[in-house]
Amino acid sequence: MEIYVVQPGDTLYSIALAFGVPMSQITIDNGLETPQQLVTGQTLVIRFPLTTHTVQPGETLSDVSRQYNISLRELYRNNPVLGGRENIWPGETLVISYRQTPGPAILSNAYAYPSIGDKLLYSTLPFLSCLTPFTYGFTPTGELVDLDDSRLIAAATGIGTAPLMHLSTLTAEGGFSNELAHLLLNDTALQALLMDNIAFTLQSKGYRGLDVDFEYVFPADAAAYAAFLSRLTQRFNPMGYPVIAALAPKTSSTQRGNLYEGHDFSAIGTAVNQVLLMTYEWGYTYGPPMAVAPLPNVRQVVEYALTEIPASKIWLGVPNYGYDWPLPYVQGQTKATSISSQQAVALARRYGVAIQYDERAQSPWFRYTDKQGTIHEVWFEDARSIRAKLALIPEYGLIGAGYWNLMRDFPQNWMVLSSLYTIRQF
Repeated sequence: MEIYVVQPGDTLYSIALAFGVPMSQITIDNGLETPQQLVTGQTLVIRFPLTTHTVQPGETLSDVSRQYNISLRELYRNNPVLGGRENIWPGETLVISYRQTPGPAILSNAYAYPSIGDKLLYSTLPFLSCLTPFTYGFTPTGELVDLDDSRLIAAATGIGTAPLMHLSTLTAEGGFSNELAHLLLNDTALQALLMDNIAFTLQSKGYRGLDVDFEYVFPADAAAYAAFLSRLTQRFNPMGYPVIAALAPKTSSTQRGNLYEGHDFSAIGTAVNQVLLMTYEWGYTYGPPMAVAPLPNVRQVVEYALTEIPASKIWLGVPNYGYDWPLPYVQGQTKATSISSQQAVALARRYGVAIQYDERAQSPWFRYTDKQGTIHEVWFEDARSIRAKLALIPEYGLIGAGYWNLMRDFPQNWMVLSSLYTIRQF
C-alpha cells in the first residue's frame, strides 16, 4: 500500500499510470465521487493486486472462497467494489491478494446508530471485529430503554462480526446524565435489577459482550462507578460476556474537570476486561479550530493509561469525523459543523483550495471563503492521519481500534486498516 498526496497538475489517469494500477480501483478504494476533479493535497490509497480471479459462469463467492482458501470476509475486504453484495457476474475480476506483508493482528470496533444505511453497513462490516449499536439507556427504575438493533445484530452476525451491547447514561435529550448515574451507582438493588435486564438482552438478542459508557460521572461517585463495573464483570464473565468500559482522555490521575474526575483509570482497569480510550474531541463543536485528535495529545493519553492499565486491555479510540468552523472564532458563540472526511474534500474541491497537513498534529486542514464571504477552517481525517493513529496500536501493544462512529462514509480508512493489519475475530 502507498499513500499518495495529490500534487498540482495531477490527474487520476497520470496517477494510475505512474503506479500501474487501474483508475477504477483507485476510484473505488478511495470513494472518489468526482474522480476527474482531484484536490491538491488530498490523499489517495494505492493498493497493488498480486493474485486476481476472473469470475466464470455459474461461480459464486463461496466457490471463489473455497478455491483460494480465503474467507468471505477477506474477499469483501479485498474487493470494496462488492459493497457487501453476494452476487458476482461472469467476467468480473476479483482481487484474491495484494502485494503486502500481513501486519500484526488487531481488533477493530465501530459504533453505529440503528439508522445507518444498508450500503454503508454491509460494505464496512467485513473490516470490523465488532459492531456496537448505539445505545441502550436505562430508567430510574432499572428498565432498559429499548434499541431497534435487530437489523444491525443480524447483519453483523451474518458476516462474522461480533455485536456488542452498549449501555450508557445518555438521555432522550442527547446528554449524559450524571444524576441518573448517581442514582444507580448508589443503589445496589437497582443495579441488580438492571443487570437482570441486561442479561436477558444479551442472551435474547445474541450479543457477544457489554460496552459501558458513563460520562460526566460525579467525582464523588468514581469509586462507586468502578465497583459497579466490577459487579458487571463478575456477573457476566461466567456467562461468556466480556465487559468493556469507555474512558475519558485523561493525562494524569489528578486531572480536573467534569469529564475526567469520575473515571479512575486504575480502578476501572482492574474492574473490567477491556477499556476504550476516547482519544478524540480536542477539536469540538464549541471549541477553537484544531485537530479532533492531535497525535501528541493522543500519545499523552495512551502513555498515562499504560501506567494504570495493561496494554492488553486497551482499545485506542479513533475519530471518523471532522469539523468546519466559521471564523473568527468567538468563545461561547462560534459553533462548528460536524462533517465527514468525504465532505471535507468536497468542500475543498468546491471552493478551489488546497488541503494542508499539520505535521505536529498529524492532521489535514484547510481554509475557504464561502459565498457569503465568511472564512471557514476545516480539520478532518485522511489516510495519513489514520495511518499515524493506527501505528500507535502496535507501538504500544494495544489490542485494537474503536471508531466513533460508523455513520460517515470513509473508504480510505478501511483500506489503510486492512492493508496494515490483520483484522482478527473478537
